[in-house]
Amino acid sequence: MNHDELKKAVYKINTSGGSGSGFYLQEQNIFVTNYHVVEGNKEVSIEDQLQDRRSAKVVYVNPQADIAFLRSEHYAPTAAIPFNLVQQVHSRDKVFVLGFPFGMPYTITEGIVSNERQLLDGQHFIQTDAAVNPGNSGGPVVNADGELVGVTTAKFTDADNVGFAIPAEKVKEELDTFAQNTSGEYSIKCNSCKMLIYEKTDYCPNCGANIDEKIFDNKEISKLSIFVETAINNMGIESVLARCGNEYWEFHSGSALVRVFVFEKKYLYATSPINVLPTGNLEKLLKYILSNPIAPYQLALNNNQIFVSYRVCISDIFSGNATTVQQNLSNLIVKADEMDDYFVQTFGCEKSNYAKKNRE
Repeated sequence: MNHDELKKAVYKINTSGGSGSGFYLQEQNIFVTNYHVVEGNKEVSIEDQLQDRRSAKVVYVNPQADIAFLRSEHYAPTAAIPFNLVQQVHSRDKVFVLGFPFGMPYTITEGIVSNERQLLDGQHFIQTDAAVNPGNSGGPVVNADGELVGVTTAKFTDADNVGFAIPAEKVKEELDTFAQNTSGEYSIKCNSCKMLIYEKTDYCPNCGANIDEKIFDNKEISKLSIFVETAINNMGIESVLARCGNEYWEFHSGSALVRVFVFEKKYLYATSPINVLPTGNLEKLLKYILSNPIAPYQLALNNNQIFVSYRVCISDIFSGNATTVQQNLSNLIVKADEMDDYFVQTFGCEKSNYAKKNRE
């Protein structure tokens, strides 16, 4: 198993509801993940190991199977997960779970197949004792040769080392159905007749089976989210690439990482860890930080990290100050990228460990 190549084929899937995992299949030129990871979204972002994000359209979903396929225009990864259905899965086979648990950086866990055909809710799953956590959903489960054996889908919340994966043969079945989709548009599988449905409906036009209309809908985002995403878009950053959860955004402005989030349901925070304190000659630096020279933004220290932040009451956003607040948010994105260079040049600081160049 060439782990370095496998790692390049696994992606974090970011949406307005949270994040999960996914992986690339080269022959079909698609990214595979769980339906529950992208539910309510027709466009998401895929994030690689260098934290580069690209938009991807959801082109196929089967909620019953918890499978979704994504496609990213103008982007074809060079690494893919090997997909060999000749390989059989047996109890006690060694397997590896790849993904982004809890939204953290890429992680691999090891275990064995506890049951190759565990029956749950009328469907068969591969059961494994490898560690599976929220955020792993949609990621690949591979064997010792690096070949796909399943797609991580769930774990028992009240038990350790009990995780489940959708078998690779089920993924192949879904791929065969998806082959009908020649337009690249959002499509839903009717599990009664196996046909694809492209337009919103409450029944299958082919066989008449009931279809949940909500599957066709985009999740509505809050008024606050629209406000924040307008500020992000105004800086030339595509808001879909910044989404990392419910009313939470994270993106790089130049090298600086910027996070925007709601705190205690009262405040909107925008903050960026820009630099690490130098080991000496701190007096001049600390005086500069305490002088608060960049109002309305604040400089602060947490452990050895220097932050630039902006805080505003949510009630102020929807008042006569809305335009000013939105402009301040947009300007913070620029300020963070300026300040990390300033601290390097003026005080000899190093850039934060979260700076993009340090992640490459």
